[in-house]
Amino acid sequence: MIVAIPTNGKFVEDHFGQCQYFALYTVNENKEVIHEEIISSPNGCGCKSSIVETLSGKGVKTMLAGNIGGGAVNKLSSHGISVIRGCSGELKAALNDWLSGKITDNGELCKDHEEHHHNHGHNHNHEHGFGNN
Repeated sequence: MIVAIPTNGKFVEDHFGQCQYFALYTVNENKEVIHEEIISSPNGCGCKSSIVETLSGKGVKTMLAGNIGGGAVNKLSSHGISVIRGCSGELKAALNDWLSGKITDNGELCKDHEEHHHNHGHNHNHEHGFGNN
C-alpha cells in the first residue's frame, strides 16, 4: 500500500493545495515502511493540477492530509485514493499514528477554500501564496 502526505518539509502541510512536496510511503502487510519517495507538487490549486493523476499513477491509495477542499477530496476519490483529513505533526509520526488506528478521518473540509470557490466560482486565477520553486 502506498500512502501520500502533503508537506513542505518535515511536517504534514496544513493545506493540501499549498504543499511543495508529497512524501510517499510504501507500507507492507506488517505496517512497516519499506520505501520512501518525495515528489514535487505542481504549482496551483491541488484540485486543478495534475497531481492526483500523478499520485494515482504511482499507486497511492491513501492521502493523509491536514486541511483539504471538497474539490480535491472528490478528485482524489474519483481516482481511488481515500482521504484521511485532520492529520498534523511530523510525517512519520502521522503515518504511524494512522497505521496504528490513532488517526481517523475527521470529515471536515477546508472552509476557507470552499467559501473562496463557492463565492467566486472556479473560473478565475488565484494565488495560494507559495513562492517560486
